[in-house]
Amino acid sequence: MGTTISGMTGRGSIRHNNRSFSAANVDRSRSEQNVTFCNEDLKKVYHELFDEALAAYNAKKKKTRDKIPDYYEHIRQSKQEKLFHEAIFQIGNLTDCGCGSPGGERAAAALKEFAESFQERNPHLRVFNMVLHMDEATPHLHVDFVPVATEQSRGLSTRVSMKQALKQQGFEGLGRKQT
Repeated sequence: MGTTISGMTGRGSIRHNNRSFSAANVDRSRSEQNVTFCNEDLKKVYHELFDEALAAYNAKKKKTRDKIPDYYEHIRQSKQEKLFHEAIFQIGNLTDCGCGSPGGERAAAALKEFAESFQERNPHLRVFNMVLHMDEATPHLHVDFVPVATEQSRGLSTRVSMKQALKQQGFEGLGRKQT
């Protein structure tokens, strides 16, 4: 299974994934075959995940300038963390797993099964948007998530951190660029 993971700061990928706009490579006649597993508002997810930890953090701060008024905006403007990350999963290629082919149908079935248990297998990657695309050349799955680190001793006790979220799931980095 091929995988691409990227950090996102804009909403363009979400709009594409949910077909608010379509690129030239999309066959709109097959868009109804796409499967949306979840599509939640990112700001609401941030409130759900971080409001309690933010309130506790701010309660410890004496000076207003040290408080974080809005964690979503804090991360959006951060140079260290991204609001969310996206992973794209694909099995095979156009030759052996093109949409509409038997191989493509098998790939789509495997991606559906993979998608349905993704959140359970990755409790520190809070999925807010997940879509299986069947209207491009090959079936592929877009998974948009917020990496959530819990029980942290610095900053917010629950905060955005890809490195710490992966560490809490058992993945240790080998170096600065090999998390």
